[in-house]
This record gives sequence, structure tokens and C-alpha cells, in this order.
Amino acid sequence: MEKQTRAQLKASLLVLLNKEALKRGKFVLSSGKESNYYLDGRVITLTPEGAYLVAGIILDMIKDEVLDAVGGPTLGADPIVGALAALSYINRCPIKTFIVRKQAKEHGTQRQVEGPVLKKGARVILVDDVATSGKAIMEAKLALDKIGVIADKAIVIVDRSEGAADNLAQAGLKLESIFKLADFGL
Repeated sequence: MEKQTRAQLKASLLVLLNKEALKRGKFVLSSGKESNYYLDGRVITLTPEGAYLVAGIILDMIKDEVLDAVGGPTLGADPIVGALAALSYINRCPIKTFIVRKQAKEHGTQRQVEGPVLKKGARVILVDDVATSGKAIMEAKLALDKIGVIADKAIVIVDRSEGAADNLAQAGLKLESIFKLADFGL
């Protein structure tokens, strides 16, 4: 398969998101806000094409970063980091990935951050599917702070432009997104 540019990957992903992930109606978001639409990123990231497109775009976005791993809050980040790990390995630039549980397990290793062990001082980038208030990303950052891991950037597929960037900036996280809400004509 011929390597596509980020612009080509984004164009394909936007079509897929509009066709499969954008739902109209009345929805209550995880932030508690009500909305007339819902963008369900997992509908895309759990498909072969969507996983490939999202991972390809994010890998291009982080190609010049010095980092130890990429991860994020369960459940939105789960398929993204799986695709990133696989595609980074295929592209011969392997990146370790991790998942942050909502709370530490009460059994086994009792870890909140799952995956290869991250050393104190490690630099990571957080990922998630959609950001509204940024709450899930903030909770993941707090879990990383507890173990001395540095997260100063987050990447999401869609920023709903409802305060996440400002909320995360206050915590020292720069939010980047593949798309903003305006890209969907909403």
C-alpha cells in the first residue's frame, strides 16, 4: 500500500467520521452537558480503516517528538493506542503505549497505568477520541503525575471546542486535535 500524506489520511477520516460516527438527536455527554449531536469516535477507531487512519495521522503528528510512550484514558484511548503500537512497529518506529484506568485495580499488580512500566521522569503524550471538557484526559494526567510521569500534550480526534483546550492548558497540557467541531459544520 502506498504511503498517504497526512492531508489524504485526514480527508478519508473526515468522510468516515461524518458517515459513521456523527449522530444527531438528544445526548448527554460524559461531561454531563446535553448536546444535539454525538461523535462516537470508537465507532471509527474500532474498525480496520478508522484505526489505520487515526494511527497514521497521530504518528505523523508526533514524528518529531522526543517521548517514551503514548497512552490515554480507558475507553476512548484503548483502540487508538493499540493501532498506534501496531502501525509504529510496522513503520519501524516502535512506540510503547499504555492505558490509564479510572482507578487502580484492587488485585494483581494494583496498577492504574497499564502497559510497559513507565519510569519516573518519562515523557508521554496522551490521546483520546473526543474532548469536550477534557475531564478524562485530566484524570489520566493526574494518575501519571502520581507516578512521576510527565504529560504535557494531548491529542484527540475531535475537539468539540467546549472548553477542553483551556481546561487542559490550566493543568499544563497542550491540546491538539485532528479535527475541530467546525470541520463538521456544527
